[in-house]
This record gives sequence, structure tokens and C-alpha cells, in this order.
Amino acid sequence: MSSLWERARKKSNMSFGDINKVCTSGASWTTAGADGRSVDGVAASHEMAASDLPHVNNYRGKIISAANEHGVQPAIVAGIISRETRGGRGAGFHNGWGDHGKAFGLMQVSSFHKPRGQWNSKEHISQGIEIFKGCYGDVERKFPSWTKEQKLKGALAAYNMGAQNMSPHNVDAHTTGGDYANDVTARAQYYANNGY
Repeated sequence: MSSLWERARKKSNMSFGDINKVCTSGASWTTAGADGRSVDGVAASHEMAASDLPHVNNYRGKIISAANEHGVQPAIVAGIISRETRGGRGAGFHNGWGDHGKAFGLMQVSSFHKPRGQWNSKEHISQGIEIFKGCYGDVERKFPSWTKEQKLKGALAAYNMGAQNMSPHNVDAHTTGGDYANDVTARAQYYANNGY
């Protein structure tokens, strides 16, 4: 039986919606194929998340601590880290920089923002979470009638490409691989069932 504190923490992390209630189609063939997967969809996202789990777990304490401080489900942060840097081991990720030197850290904070902390620090993870929360706010202003879960999925897409051109009918229409929010959602759902 979970403690009163644990129940209160879980409740506070639902202010941005529950990742397990977000509908997802998972990874596209583009994303799955780039990783050498023979399937796409949720199965591919779960396979990639499972492959990344030992690497993401290197930062588990920092992820959970930063996420809890910001009222965001840790699984969402783990899902973003899996997609962005494969847990700090992704192709093209060197000395904390990725995307040809345009993004920094586990959560690949764009160089548009001034990166904070070391690439694998709690401070950096907190910055990424703050950016995600800003994206949620942008989506909330653009689509006020959406449910929390729709806004959560939209915020994941906005983390990748911004909310300005987001289609209400397909939040992933302009994201990398055409699947960023769907893939991160599926990965986050995997992490929610594996210690996050």
C-alpha cells in the first residue's frame, strides 16, 4: 500500500494529464526503420524504450526528483530523453551536443535557449521540463477546449516543433518523423510501467 505522501505526489503529477490515458499510434516506419526495427507503432516504441532503459536508468534519480519538483510525470521526461538521445548514447550525440551542435543535453534543449547545467545534470533536466511546461501552456492557450491528455500530447509535439503551426487534427503533422508526440507517448507509457 502506498504512503499518503506517494499518493499525493502521484496526484500532483496529473496536473498535466495522465500519460497512460493518452491515445497513441507509436513510432512511424521512418523512426522505427531508422532504428532497425522490423515493426512500427507502439510495439516499436516499446522496443526502443526497453533498449534505452538501462541508459535512462543512469539518470533515474535526477529524472524523478526534477519531474516531481515540477509536477510532471517522470515517465514523460524519460520518454523525451529516450527519443532525443537514447538515454545519452544516441547517434550524433557528442559531449552533450546533438542535432549538429544545435541542441544540448539529455533532453536536447535547443541552442535558442541558454543551456543550464551539465548535459546530464538535474539542472539541465529541470530546464527541459520547464520548456515542456511552457509548451503545455502554449497548447492550452491555442486549444483551450482540449482535455488535459490532448494538451499533453500537443505539448510533446510542441516540444519538438512549437505550437504555432500545430494542426488540431494531427499534432504530429510537422514533427520529426511525423510521429514525435505519438512515439514519445508510447515510450513514456512503457517507462510508466517500468519504474517511472
